[in-house]
Amino acid sequence: MLVRDAMSTVVLTIGPAHTLRQAARLMAARRVGAAVVHDPDTCGLGILTERDILNAVGAGLDPDREKAAAHTTTDVVFAAPSWTLEEAATAMTHGGFRHLIVLDGDGPVGVVSVRDIIRCWSPVRRHPAELAG
Repeated sequence: MLVRDAMSTVVLTIGPAHTLRQAARLMAARRVGAAVVHDPDTCGLGILTERDILNAVGAGLDPDREKAAAHTTTDVVFAAPSWTLEEAATAMTHGGFRHLIVLDGDGPVGVVSVRDIIRCWSPVRRHPAELAG
């Protein structure tokens, strides 16, 4: 199975000046665990995850004052839609992260997460009565 088959095509893109609270609200509304951060001044893409927000709030930082730029990972590994899920899982394991931005051409077309990969690799959920016998 390929990344294109597992990735979420809902790509939330925010700017570096968004506050962590704004980012969290947008992520919650879209039901995604990561936002692509586009910085037009650097023409770069980064990623802000739910864990980044959690770590900042847990450290006592004010989510209404903290900007996404200060918590964005900019040293990003990107996936291609044609990667296998094994390649994506290997990149995640090697890098120690749970999300990959999927690029096709010049821009992001999706995000693939560990949850997406597990969903594809796990057997279809069955009713507990079916599993009993």
